[in-house]
Amino acid sequence: VQLVESGGDLVQPGGSLRLSCAASGFTFSSYDMSWYRQFPGRGRELVATITSAGGIRHYRDSEKGRFTISRDNAKNTVYLQMNSLKPQDTAVYYCNAVRVGFIRYDYWGQGTQVTVSS
Repeated sequence: VQLVESGGDLVQPGGSLRLSCAASGFTFSSYDMSWYRQFPGRGRELVATITSAGGIRHYRDSEKGRFTISRDNAKNTVYLQMNSLKPQDTAVYYCNAVRVGFIRYDYWGQGTQVTVSS
């Protein structure tokens, strides 16, 4: 199982980035996918979630209207489009895959650094 994030970069305030997470080794289309972020010295916080078929999306209140999560089940990839970035968005962003049933399956990527600074 692999989740490989990419797209993190240094960007100026007000700029945009699109993060990608390429999945392999499991049935991607059966999993709800999420993006989390972690600030230095703090735990991870949920940023956005998209259900397995892509029909339902949830966002952290502070990111509504700025971030958009999407997925391409044909490419086994989930995306996070981030617009109007702020310095407080600076964090390591992680991709997460979850399938809940009789057994819970939970996978994480290694993270990608997003830095918003002038």
